[in-house]
Amino acid sequence: MSDKPIIQFSDISFQYRSQEEATLHHINLTINKGETVFITGPSGSGKSTLGNLINGVIPEEFPGTLSGDLTIAGKHPSEVDLTDLSFEVGTVLQDPDAQFVGLTVAEDIAFALENDAQPLSVLHEKVAEWADHLNVKQQLSKHPQDLSGGQKQRVALAGVLIDNEPILLLDEPLANLDPAAGRDSMKLINWLVKNQNLTVIIIDHRIEEVLQIPIDRMVVLADGQIIADDQPDQLLKSNLLLTNGLREPLYVTALKTAGVAVDHLENLADLASLKLDKGDHAKLNSWMAAQPAPDVPTKKQPIIEVKQMTFGYPGEPQIFDQFNLTIHQGEMVALVGKNGTGKTTLINLITGFLKPTSGNLYFNQTDISDDSVKQRASRIGYVLQDPNQMISKTMIFDEVALGLQLRGLDPETIKKQVFETLKITGLYPYRNWPISALSFGQKKRVTIAAALVLQPEVLILDEPTAGQDLAHYSQMMDFLHHLNQTQGTTVLMVTHDMNLMMAYADRTIVLDQGQVLEDATPGKVLTNLDVIKKAHLAQLSLQVLAEKADASDPITFAEKFIAFERSNRDGESASFI
Repeated sequence: MSDKPIIQFSDISFQYRSQEEATLHHINLTINKGETVFITGPSGSGKSTLGNLINGVIPEEFPGTLSGDLTIAGKHPSEVDLTDLSFEVGTVLQDPDAQFVGLTVAEDIAFALENDAQPLSVLHEKVAEWADHLNVKQQLSKHPQDLSGGQKQRVALAGVLIDNEPILLLDEPLANLDPAAGRDSMKLINWLVKNQNLTVIIIDHRIEEVLQIPIDRMVVLADGQIIADDQPDQLLKSNLLLTNGLREPLYVTALKTAGVAVDHLENLADLASLKLDKGDHAKLNSWMAAQPAPDVPTKKQPIIEVKQMTFGYPGEPQIFDQFNLTIHQGEMVALVGKNGTGKTTLINLITGFLKPTSGNLYFNQTDISDDSVKQRASRIGYVLQDPNQMISKTMIFDEVALGLQLRGLDPETIKKQVFETLKITGLYPYRNWPISALSFGQKKRVTIAAALVLQPEVLILDEPTAGQDLAHYSQMMDFLHHLNQTQGTTVLMVTHDMNLMMAYADRTIVLDQGQVLEDATPGKVLTNLDVIKKAHLAQLSLQVLAEKADASDPITFAEKFIAFERSNRDGESASFI
């Protein structure tokens, strides 16, 4: 790392042409060559806009009014075209599918060099080199879209890094990755920093996960302004993240809640290196002893039953063979497992988007195996992982209202129910916005709102926390929990988020290669090290903290803390109904 600036923002403001107010206000930011900088902030804070200024997408693709002075590697973006700027900044999007251009992995990695008319021998050499670096050699002949989430990200990285750009911009690099793939991804980024002389900028709101590697600086945005620019340790010792709708690492919040003075702790951002004294141990253990045991839910009658189901994609091995699964009425279930193990396929079989080779599906003990997708949708709401695959309208209000309109409700009732749902999901201020102006996380909330407004008996969510900051994540999940508790709505969540699983699931089903590896409470799953390893899960940082404090039962500590956090928010979600 040097003191030589490679990116310089001087009094930068930007307003999109389609919006009435500026998104960024008077941004002053210097990023030096070789730094690893983590840019975070709540949804709508302007962090994606900041990233799009760095890679030149603004104002090239998104026109608007830009003021101030910006230099990237000594160049003013206004003086060079997007192609020239791409030689300085390599961008990996949060959705790798959006940047694949080749029919095979090898073609996709080679694209930048091929575009530069490099000799075939250079293409082969460089593709082999980066495929080896990023551990995708076995996938070179495959279609990029057929890979797991972690593999897709590695291919996207290879396609960017092969052209030797000095700046690497990562937009939500942990989106859609299982915990093990996320850890590997962060380790890979750290390896690139150390070995490729890169300046790395990470844009994300998953603070705990990003801080798995050394970060030189954290830049926090709120309402289009930089409100903090400091080392991670210093920011974690304050309450700035929580007060701005961001989730600090859970172990940090637990330390503060238990009365531990975090100011005296060194390496607060690095849990592995964090050392606690006996007084800290005593405070953590006393706090745990004072908390009541979490409630244990009782099972009701089955609502969804998968019986003897068999399925495989054409030309590929079977994923499910005589598969059985029961979801009970009123449960909140987390469906977890490593990328590519069949979670989304199972959901598509339940909702009718895929047809099994054999087997039956029952809803409230009625066989619905022959029901269409539309018929199942009246009972089962489904929110896909990628919101772009669900959205069909231009405006937010119209998208959320569509299902009610198709059911023939009167306009006044539709307006009332849509507005209530938009408030619940934090979208009411944007009710008259075009969907194209939203971030990925905001689009996700639109699709959840479109499902919630129909009041389904079962709600299935594929990665509900993808792209969500703490404030919107908590508001939405607390509302779903409220629906579950008061209306008996059954919720099935496909997730890689272990904190979400612990906070909201009654039961965790772990899939592995089309089989149920474990079916138990979240606490039991996260104390089974064999299951954690095989299913690419992760211990909670709360467990690790409790072990450092010599707690008698680390998972009970984690359960009590998460129950305590949720109880402090009780009533907030109900106020939106």
